[in-house]
Amino acid sequence: QEQVEESGGGLVQAGDSLRLTCVVSGRAGSNYAVGWFRQTPGKDREYVSAINWGRAYYANSVKGRFTIFQDNAKNTVYLQMNSLKPEDTAVYYCGVGDLVWERGEIVTMEGTWGQGTQVTVSS
Repeated sequence: QEQVEESGGGLVQAGDSLRLTCVVSGRAGSNYAVGWFRQTPGKDREYVSAINWGRAYYANSVKGRFTIFQDNAKNTVYLQMNSLKPEDTAVYYCGVGDLVWERGEIVTMEGTWGQGTQVTVSS
């Protein structure tokens, strides 16, 4: 049974860094995309970053501050978040499966999601 587990969230101050970890288990091979999305209360889940066949993608709001990378040997994908801002506060979810695109933008994923990890950035 495929499982996705996020970790690494926490409470930090503006300008600090965090590294989120997404561990995938129960899935054979490496032919799948991994994406990070975030959600705040009352809003839809928002795309943050994704990696697919070694190619990284970023939302404009995090480009230059966040870096996604993977360790295939550990079935793990990381999201390094630098220069955090209060508006980055959200529950961050890791998704595994297929990216869904609309008009050239990643909007969601089809597959398995983790339970999420809370990131809170204070000003």
